[in-house]
Amino acid sequence: MTTELITAPTPTAEDANTTADATSTATAEDATATEDSTVKLTAASARVTIRALDVDRDTAQLCEWLTHPRAQYWMMTDLDEAGVRTYLEGIRDSAEDNGWVGSVDGSDCFYIETYTPDSLIPQKVLATGPGDIGMHLLVAPPAGSAVHGLTDRIMAEVIDFCLRPVDAGGRGGTRVVVEPDARNAAIIEKNRAAGFTPVTEATIMMGEIEKRALVSACTRADFDASALAPLVGEHSGAHAGRNLGESPRDRGDETAPTTYAHLNADAFSVVQRHLVAKALSEFAHERLITPVQIEEVRGEEDRRWELNIDGAARYTFTARVLPLEHWAIDADSITRWHGETEVPLDAQELVVELQDALSIPEDLISTYLEELASTLAGAAYKLEDARAGRRPNARALVDSDFQITEAAMTEGHPGFLANNGRIGFGLSDFRKWAPENGELNHIEWVAVRRDHSHLSLGEGLDEAGHLGEALSETEQERFDSRIRATGQDPADFHLMPIHPWQADHRLAITFAADIARGDLLPLGDGDDEHQAQQSLRTFFNHSRADAPYVKVALAVQNMGFLRGLSPKYMRDTPAINDWVATLIGSDDTFAKTGFRVLRERAALGYTGDVYHQTKETNPHRKMLAALWRENPVAQIAPGQKLITMAALLHRDHEGRSFAGELIRASGQEPADWVRSYLRAYLYPLVHALLAHDLVFMPHGENLILGLDEHTVTGAFMKDIGEEVAVLGHRELPADVERIRALVPGEEKALSVFTDMFDGVLRHLSGILHTDGLLSAERFWTVVAEVLDGYESDHPEHARGVSGDVDLRAERFAHSCLNRLQLRNTKLMVDIGNQAESLLYAGTMPNPVAR
Repeated sequence: MTTELITAPTPTAEDANTTADATSTATAEDATATEDSTVKLTAASARVTIRALDVDRDTAQLCEWLTHPRAQYWMMTDLDEAGVRTYLEGIRDSAEDNGWVGSVDGSDCFYIETYTPDSLIPQKVLATGPGDIGMHLLVAPPAGSAVHGLTDRIMAEVIDFCLRPVDAGGRGGTRVVVEPDARNAAIIEKNRAAGFTPVTEATIMMGEIEKRALVSACTRADFDASALAPLVGEHSGAHAGRNLGESPRDRGDETAPTTYAHLNADAFSVVQRHLVAKALSEFAHERLITPVQIEEVRGEEDRRWELNIDGAARYTFTARVLPLEHWAIDADSITRWHGETEVPLDAQELVVELQDALSIPEDLISTYLEELASTLAGAAYKLEDARAGRRPNARALVDSDFQITEAAMTEGHPGFLANNGRIGFGLSDFRKWAPENGELNHIEWVAVRRDHSHLSLGEGLDEAGHLGEALSETEQERFDSRIRATGQDPADFHLMPIHPWQADHRLAITFAADIARGDLLPLGDGDDEHQAQQSLRTFFNHSRADAPYVKVALAVQNMGFLRGLSPKYMRDTPAINDWVATLIGSDDTFAKTGFRVLRERAALGYTGDVYHQTKETNPHRKMLAALWRENPVAQIAPGQKLITMAALLHRDHEGRSFAGELIRASGQEPADWVRSYLRAYLYPLVHALLAHDLVFMPHGENLILGLDEHTVTGAFMKDIGEEVAVLGHRELPADVERIRALVPGEEKALSVFTDMFDGVLRHLSGILHTDGLLSAERFWTVVAEVLDGYESDHPEHARGVSGDVDLRAERFAHSCLNRLQLRNTKLMVDIGNQAESLLYAGTMPNPVAR
């Protein structure tokens, strides 16, 4: 078979680069950063053909390519011609593999293998179907002068060949799958340029050789939106009749831009149903609405319920009510009625229908509705990504990398309805900076004058040591040079990281005067690649394994707050972290349970702006600050795996729970697995409260769990400086005193009841119960057993330092999160006095009461 593409002069060889990875779609990057336009035109206009492998004709030529040192990733450099022939005969005779030889203007210069993906990639790594096609590409080493841009051209034609219908001379795939070696950064970058999105990093077998691969996928829509798509010949596939450089408007193309492809009716019907189910569940849990039971489902624990909203609408659904009034609603069962007419589900309209019941102020409801719109849009984007195979499913996550798991989370906070508001982000910002997209980006830096800023450092860390952790020597030298170029002395400034969105939207506008007078000096990008974490404004460093996390201010409205960072709080943050770490490190109980804290070792805040001269505090005071937090990767044992605790509440787009997959992979009984998790999570946090009057903010994103053989064996607590509190009269250093909050025993217990029982364990229990792995009653029995174990181990602490904490009380105050956001979606609580800001809905039966 031959695929004629376009005619042009003959090139002499490929780009001046290395040959392709064994499992890649391309060779390495071009050797030059810029390309001469005349040479580039030659590559773009060449005639490319692709034909079926002919073993007799092609063995000698392919032997030269496959045994060349640049083809090391094909793992055949030690073969002779007979060995290569045997290999190619195997490809020719295989039912799952096909070989293809490509030429440019009649000269053979690349080799393709297409294959059935599940013959190489396990289904647990990537669920594949009949429309998926795997592909390997080898571009021949150059024999003469390089033609710049030719590799991109070849790569574009090969992807189009794989995706083009069979009757148009292609392979008829709907999605191309590749698995390049995870170390081959050049190939991975080339894949991204072609529209490939990483799905997961996994270990796969290449014959008898084990390889760590970055599995990636690309659909026709992905490729058409990529930088390489315009390089495909005129008559092929989706590019039929297109002149290169012609815009959709020029062609009269009325198809919606791919930028908005996720905003389609099908995706929105799914995410609307999910969010409506969550709204009904959480609003009922917080007693904002009262569904009425209308019938029992014979032989089942489910019941049929109805919610009638003052004649405006009526909802019916099937649900089971579990301990802690957790409404496990079957989303597929929900119907919405206007009179006798069934109408589509709409989460925003549900909130409008319930405005009076929810007590949302009229001047804030539009903001809340916008946050819901953003949450829905983000959910649709993630759903379409998952459907296209660009997101790992729950099974694949079991063996995925720490940061792949971090980016795979889709739900956000399990209790809050509007949890992905991010007001301020545009669509391009979402694609670039949303943590669920897992993009690697560069952080910007700004020099802040020492006279108007304060750098706080933890014990044993000096400024030189801090800068050595935060920046490479090259970066420090470059930034110092840029400061000198302004006529200033680097010694007069601190170096502060700043979120690029913040730099673009705030630095040159909100702080224009500060830049003009030289108190702030923008320095540009740093060199390291960072990935945004679920907290949105915290970044993980991918370039240096031991580098600290970086947390910065971000003036985006999200889940009840403008996500600032207080320079005032930054002054004491390292000292508070050191004090907490010393307390944790001096208590053997924490060590035995594998509980540690990630210290915030350095913090920096700028206060030279006019906003710090106003009478009262304001959000603008929290727009220029940063902190550096320890990295857990260097602190774990060999073979141990890290995951965000939020992953335990994750379900993939097909409804599979990650917790369930972990339990199955561990080989343990579900109750034993849960007990191990509680020993690492609940037990040490109960000890902190009862033995030390110390409480944290222990929600899913604030803990990183350590796993051994898929079982939780330890935990790292983070976000210490802003969210830790001492609830008693114990002696504290002066620079730690601000974390003291004196409350009665009933409120102390809420740090367990509200933050852990209601905020985390209620949801995990519901997942395991719904999945048939562990009943809710048995789950809470295990929780009680862990508390009994603590009392047995530490009878002297059973009722806390003051003897007034009872975690086995019959009932506790029902503190409600959504009520806070509904009351004021712009400022849920007063950070300086959180206890007084809480809202309650009566009391809740304690599932572990004696």
